[in-house]
Amino acid sequence: MGSVVQLKNQINNSYFRLKESVDEKLFLVEEKIKSNLTSDVELVQKMTDYHILTGGKRLRALLTLGSAKLCGYTKGGRDINLAACVELIHSATLMHDDVIDVADLRRGKKTLNSIWGNQSSILIGDYLLSRCFEIMVEDGNLEILKLLSSTSAQIAQGEVLQLQHKGEIDMLEETYLKIISSKTAALFSASTKVGAILSNIESRKKNALDFYGKNIGLTFQIADDALDYNSKLKFFGKKVGKDFFEGKITLPIILLFQKINILEKQKIKSFFKQDVRSDSDLSFTLSLIKKYNIINECYKKADYFINLASNSLSIFKESEEKTILENLTSFSLERKF
Repeated sequence: MGSVVQLKNQINNSYFRLKESVDEKLFLVEEKIKSNLTSDVELVQKMTDYHILTGGKRLRALLTLGSAKLCGYTKGGRDINLAACVELIHSATLMHDDVIDVADLRRGKKTLNSIWGNQSSILIGDYLLSRCFEIMVEDGNLEILKLLSSTSAQIAQGEVLQLQHKGEIDMLEETYLKIISSKTAALFSASTKVGAILSNIESRKKNALDFYGKNIGLTFQIADDALDYNSKLKFFGKKVGKDFFEGKITLPIILLFQKINILEKQKIKSFFKQDVRSDSDLSFTLSLIKKYNIINECYKKADYFINLASNSLSIFKESEEKTILENLTSFSLERKF
């Protein structure tokens, strides 16, 4: 496949085309999020205001709006409400992630837990989930309620599974895919499937969008994990080596461990047995990743899921909405915002 840089214009354009196609509704999603996070408790309001100001790509909301549009949903504002809902789930999981990871930066700004502490951050994450469930109940669709409820449970299980395998240097690629399928891809697939459910279309098209979202999510996470070891690329708000210092075993380390010699394996294994890893440990690991061309291997894996996602849309007739979603499949390979 071509390099990430070569894909930049196509990828960034696909994101902005999707955003422009649902721009008015996306504004209403933002308003819905703000109105639902209003609180009489001063600290709750202060923390949610800060969270909203940190922004984000709103990719999951865009996928819900774009999928609903692809399926012909035109009446009412249920797509807006449920797009807000999936964003609230995503935001809540990020808050909990930052506590687990002891993270101090998110999107280039201080995390809630680094400012207000872990206890408040966990409770605010719970508050966002509660508001999300209020929106789902108001919508009244049992299929959507069941889908998003089970998705929230799946995300939590993915987090626990990742903790269970923390520092496991010889983790199977299958286990890694299971973790990111739950942690990341589950909400992507729910986001796209919600758009289909709103339109009451046939089951095979619902399933196609579910499959599309899942594979977009897998691509997104694999690329994100590769970026953590790619010193040539800068990801806004994420330092190179963040996962390494937190002791997370992700695809670059899994693929590296499969290729390196015995002495190199012993050294890498010793890094992840330590409670703290140094800059020199990271430098040595990055040198091996470069030596064995691991980043390119990661993108080859991502390419596989990109093709699955794109092909799943063949069931839909040709339209501008379909073209936008097809082109979006490469978005996660080059992100600078």
